[in-house]
Amino acid sequence: MVIAFSGWNDAGEGATGAVNHLMNVWSDLSPKILPVLIADVDPEEFYDFQVNRPRVFTDETSTRSITWPTTKIYGLSLASLDRDLVVVVGEEPSMRWKSFTQEILDLADDLEVSMVVTVGSLLADIPHSRPISVGITAANPTTADRFNVEISNYEGPTGILGVIHDECLRRKIDGVSLWAPVPHYASGAPSPKVSLALIHALEDLLAISIPQDELESASDAWESEIDDLAREDSDVADYVKALEESKDALDIPEVSGEMIAKEFERYLRRKSKD
Repeated sequence: MVIAFSGWNDAGEGATGAVNHLMNVWSDLSPKILPVLIADVDPEEFYDFQVNRPRVFTDETSTRSITWPTTKIYGLSLASLDRDLVVVVGEEPSMRWKSFTQEILDLADDLEVSMVVTVGSLLADIPHSRPISVGITAANPTTADRFNVEISNYEGPTGILGVIHDECLRRKIDGVSLWAPVPHYASGAPSPKVSLALIHALEDLLAISIPQDELESASDAWESEIDDLAREDSDVADYVKALEESKDALDIPEVSGEMIAKEFERYLRRKSKD
């Protein structure tokens, strides 16, 4: 089960952008792979409509309708996996988080989900011009060892994703968290470079190949646009340069070597599908 919510957990729409890409990118393949709606959450129970307001739309026949904030659960069957994906995407609920989490994970139990992967993005002091490093953690030491990821040591305020991982621990479901940083000076949505970094992290974690040509192009265009903005403002340019120097100083050769190895593994997976 792959989960992303808009709102507090989704700076620059990096997380929801990644999950929406995951669901939609297969539609151009032959045969097409389309997500199947399994269930949606009753918004009346979990959303404050003054915070997450419903939206009014008018279709081509001038018929008006209202779309309510909600969370939807999709099924996605991929030939490259020995199991199906369950994708959960929506707006972070406003209230009754415990009941909301139990509803989502009750469905996970019914669908025999063996692993939950949450996807988030957050603002950070990083340069837009360098590779974006995704933090991959697990709250359970056994899970961390199994998937060769770090143990989460975060303490502080949390969103719905933290509550979901707490319930995963109680139910003994493997839970892994992916978090990507978004340059705070370039936090306008969408942030395709952030979404692309999260897609790469999903590829590595699940050992699959995910098509991403359009996302790569959007990422390059986003970076070029921020370059242009920085060139127009000397203060921003100086700040970005300082962030780049700090980032480069931290990227030791061992880390760079690991990144090259992961990229080569992704390349081999894509070649095996050709």
